[in-house]
Amino acid sequence: MERDKLDFGKEKIGSLFKALFFPTLIGMVFNSVLNLCDGMFVGHGVGGPALAAINIVAPLFLICTGVGLMFGIGASVIGSIRLSEENVKAARIIMTQANIAGAIIFGVVIIVSFLFSRRLLYALGCTPGIEQLAMDYLLWLLPGLLFLYLQCAGMMLIRLDGSPKYAMSVQIVAAILNIFLDWLMVFPLGWGIKGAAIATSISCIVAGLMVLTYFIFFADKLRFYRLKLTAKSLRLSLRNTGYMIKIGLATFIAELAMGIMMVTGNYTFGAYLGESGVAAFSVGCYLFPLIFSISNAIAQSSQPIISYNYGAGATDRVRQALRIAIVSACICGVIISTGMWIGAPLLTQIFLNPSEQAFIIAKEGLPWLGLCALFFAINITFIGYYQSREQASRSIIYMLLRGVVFMVPGFIILPRLAGEPGLWLAIPASEFLTFIIILILWKMGATKNDT
Repeated sequence: MERDKLDFGKEKIGSLFKALFFPTLIGMVFNSVLNLCDGMFVGHGVGGPALAAINIVAPLFLICTGVGLMFGIGASVIGSIRLSEENVKAARIIMTQANIAGAIIFGVVIIVSFLFSRRLLYALGCTPGIEQLAMDYLLWLLPGLLFLYLQCAGMMLIRLDGSPKYAMSVQIVAAILNIFLDWLMVFPLGWGIKGAAIATSISCIVAGLMVLTYFIFFADKLRFYRLKLTAKSLRLSLRNTGYMIKIGLATFIAELAMGIMMVTGNYTFGAYLGESGVAAFSVGCYLFPLIFSISNAIAQSSQPIISYNYGAGATDRVRQALRIAIVSACICGVIISTGMWIGAPLLTQIFLNPSEQAFIIAKEGLPWLGLCALFFAINITFIGYYQSREQASRSIIYMLLRGVVFMVPGFIILPRLAGEPGLWLAIPASEFLTFIIILILWKMGATKNDT
């Protein structure tokens, strides 16, 4: 396998960022296209209620993705620092511990979700009208969740190992396979929402197996390490797992925040606009991962560069990596906001028929939602920067501010102040307020360092 030759300590920062960013971005864009196609097939092949049902289950999927990314970023940050210290053995141990811990957690989640599926769905905002659709989607999604963990955690570790193009190929293969199976199972086979869930599970399994294949046969430095079955080894594993969780917790909160956004939005849109409102909001929820993916591609691409050079004490290279990441975030954020403002009718038509009431609601609301893109991209980049430098507390606080502290009250207050547009403005408002706080504290820290 042809491996990308990346020297995180000596190569130019701009060249390193490009080598990591474009494969990461392409892979994540394919995932976003998959998300759009999934919504398009279900929306046109099954209908608006099916979109609403998927939106009910989506928070569970996001939480599972968040656990995978949490361990992935935690293991990648610590592994980067250990590699900068030329301690390959420690990096391998960290990677192995991350995979074992994640597998245990996912096993518990799958079993609990299966045993208490109906209670779980209603806790996520389900209604009797879409209960059966949501149940069909949930039960057929569960088999792929363990492999979803391998994919999410493995992507960042594969990039750290110097193979961003292989990580990209995993995402592309999984996305193309999912899109094809979505079409096949929803339309020719007529399996409806169940077929969409089966397609997702199969693609997750294939992606997870590709990740395992890489680490078993093709990895350079990050290979699985046989852990000792002793009390001391167990204590060290628990300690390292706790530290990985601490470092990556902000990333988990990011996914959890999307789940909270969906649950809160489902309740609020449902209360104001009924099931048509929930279906319209689901269009925004299908598009939001596109914003998240592009912004996250910037943060994930800068992470190994920042972590490695932070571990090596190369402060100037860390600052340069942050500058490049912030500029990239600004450019991407402006492009996304403009696209959602101009292209709202076309984007809505991808998911819903113009004859549906949900179409009108979504078409008018998407431009307001798109205002969040610039501030979200900058916020996620700064949060990733603090994670990469082991400043976990700051990254967690900022993520909680944008994902919970400001957003949930926004959903409650803004509709009363601004009417229907206020439903869509809750997310942009939370991102803007978080951006202001990050900027103020960053300036205060810079001023303190200067003095």
